[in-house]
Amino acid sequence: MIAPTPYFADRGCHVRIYEEIRALQALGHEVEVCTYHLGDERPGIKTHRTLRIPWYKKLAAGPSWHKLYLDLLLLARTWRVGRRFRPDLIHGHLHEGAAIGWLVGRLLGVPVVGDFQGSLAGEMQAHRFIPARGWVRRFVAHNEGWIDRLPDVAVASCSDVAEELRGFGVSEAIVALDGVDTETFRPGLDGGELRGLVPPGRRAVVYLGILSPYQGVDHLLEAVPLVLDRVPEAFFLLMGYPDEERYRQKARDLGLEGHVAFPGRVDYDRAAHYLALGEVAVGPKLSETESNGKLYNYMACALPTVAFDTPPSREILGDLGVYAPAGDVQALAEAIAGLLQDPEGARALGQRLRRRVIECFSWENTARQLLKAYARAGAGGKGRDR
Repeated sequence: MIAPTPYFADRGCHVRIYEEIRALQALGHEVEVCTYHLGDERPGIKTHRTLRIPWYKKLAAGPSWHKLYLDLLLLARTWRVGRRFRPDLIHGHLHEGAAIGWLVGRLLGVPVVGDFQGSLAGEMQAHRFIPARGWVRRFVAHNEGWIDRLPDVAVASCSDVAEELRGFGVSEAIVALDGVDTETFRPGLDGGELRGLVPPGRRAVVYLGILSPYQGVDHLLEAVPLVLDRVPEAFFLLMGYPDEERYRQKARDLGLEGHVAFPGRVDYDRAAHYLALGEVAVGPKLSETESNGKLYNYMACALPTVAFDTPPSREILGDLGVYAPAGDVQALAEAIAGLLQDPEGARALGQRLRRRVIECFSWENTARQLLKAYARAGAGGKGRDR
């Protein structure tokens, strides 16, 4: 498996990679990972890292010019490992991983599956790395479409990504939605010493994810004063990284000291205990195509969930989400306050969300969709995946 990212760094893309591997291993498959030089090790997963680059230390999501040479180093590492490992199939994550996988797959004579989690051009635009219009945007989109068509089979993390792939000429994309471990993420956990993060007498609204404008965090902070007008005891825990200090300053500018806390990066293995502090969860991601993986964890913890009304969030939450029009701060605040003002209804909604995630979303289901993709790509039967 190819992870063109500093894997593992406690964010959604990495969780998908990690849980896919664990689910495939549980079904008897041998998986090894090629990734960048930095990132945490995960137990039970053989990980091959590129040459250490001492000046590159970024763990957060988003495009970077450094990826030009980082991905060349990853290509070389994948080629060396592939010659030794002799996989039946190469599984490349994201557009860079799909391109690297295609080249190494052709050299080794093995099929390649590309695992796409969003639009390359769309992500670059969301991070303000490229303009929304003009020849640069068209150039990136052209190359995105070329990469989309390279793998033998394309896998999409949600239906809207699959639609994007078809728009670029991919004849068929297999949708393999994210899942959640409902034994780890469950209601009723004791937050223990973490309870000190929420002041006595306050009711916590939780967000756990990347702290970035494309995740809607600015909109969420701007909604906080409006929620406090209706529910003065509300308290907001915005958990994640990398821009904690920028958002602390924004909170100060909005006069929110004492009403918002930024605990920083949360270890994936402890995430459920942090979520246990909340009464309501918010997933205000703005993307119309990228999946919103944090919602699965909220649902498994039986947290009533507010999200912007986008196709990926609708696919996950269904009719059980509490939605605000994308980008509408006033509506976002009203949705959060409405749940806090109806605690019994909110708890019942949270239980229904947990039932939905148990019935519809598991990593085993994701793995079985991946096996369908592997079979269509023509993988052999030994169950070895690079």
